[in-house]
Amino acid sequence: MTHSHIYLDNAATTAMTPSVIETMTKMMTTSFGNPSSTHSFGRQANQHLRAYRQVMAEALGVPAHDIIFTSGATESNNYAIKGYALANQVKGKHLITTEIEHHSVLHTMAYLEKRFGFEVTYLKPKEGQITAKMVKEALRDDTILVSIMYANNETGDLLPIAEIGEILKDHQAVFHVDAVQAFGKVALRPRELKIDFLSASAHKYHGPKGVGILFAKSHHMDNLFHGGEQEEKRRASTENMVGIAGMAQATSDALLHLEENYLKVEHLKKTFLTELGDVAYYINGSQKTMPYVLNIGFPKQSNHVLMTLLDLKGFAISIGSACTAGTIEPSHVLTSYYGANSKRLSESIRISFSDLNTPEEVTLLAQALKEIIGR
Repeated sequence: MTHSHIYLDNAATTAMTPSVIETMTKMMTTSFGNPSSTHSFGRQANQHLRAYRQVMAEALGVPAHDIIFTSGATESNNYAIKGYALANQVKGKHLITTEIEHHSVLHTMAYLEKRFGFEVTYLKPKEGQITAKMVKEALRDDTILVSIMYANNETGDLLPIAEIGEILKDHQAVFHVDAVQAFGKVALRPRELKIDFLSASAHKYHGPKGVGILFAKSHHMDNLFHGGEQEEKRRASTENMVGIAGMAQATSDALLHLEENYLKVEHLKKTFLTELGDVAYYINGSQKTMPYVLNIGFPKQSNHVLMTLLDLKGFAISIGSACTAGTIEPSHVLTSYYGANSKRLSESIRISFSDLNTPEEVTLLAQALKEIIGR
């Protein structure tokens, strides 16, 4: 039997909420000025821009001038890593990251290795974990940047950001954190965590696609875009005012319900696992995860077949991350955790929840899986 469409691929993107759409529509209809123009239309747009920057700054507890608006997490990650590494190579050419990062970090690192002779240490999880000790052991005198995600987009695993920040506080290396799966879901305080750069993207918490932020302390950095003097001369290009308005609204909404949403999603995940009953399954990743992402495998079940059959029944889930869309390669994250020959690579699916999902929806998903696996 088919149900109406049930969306459980929120780690890829989320639905925009009515308040976000309303704010963006208002921006489109009432304030079309260029924030860099000096006439009244421009000044009005600039006032909005300042207010939105303040919203983003307060969400992180940082000064407003440390917020750079970008086109999303991919750009933020590229800006932080390339911008900093290229400007500071006199201090050293060694970088540290993990094998389980998003491709916008891994491919940026590979580019710096190939084109500019940087040396990158890729930390590999042991027993399902990346530890602060691994970072400590990989550090060298010529390490200039460490880039480690806050929460993994395929497993929901939380990485030991606070401990890594502590280790780096007496070292020259700056600390970049891709917080895309965490921002808007948990309270983040870069200053307490000793983070220099933090990336976030609006579409992961009910904002629009194509807009994000980079929190950046005033480090010496190369610009990746050259042009006008927008974003305190750090990112040329007319600001995406409609997108930024949506991001600020989504951020305000998220902060109002942070704890309540977290508990709601935790309950959804528990309900789903309970409803699976006696179906055989295993969960991928470590013990320390965010409830928003569940990476689950079913022994002897092909994840491609599961995904297709669920899709036919009206359920949207995924295998691995959405950013390698169309290419059916095994997940680099699960490969790093379990090895290239692990059955988990072909048996695991990713279910990712949002606060808009309901217990009924996850119960229906569990029932659908039981029907598929039971036959």
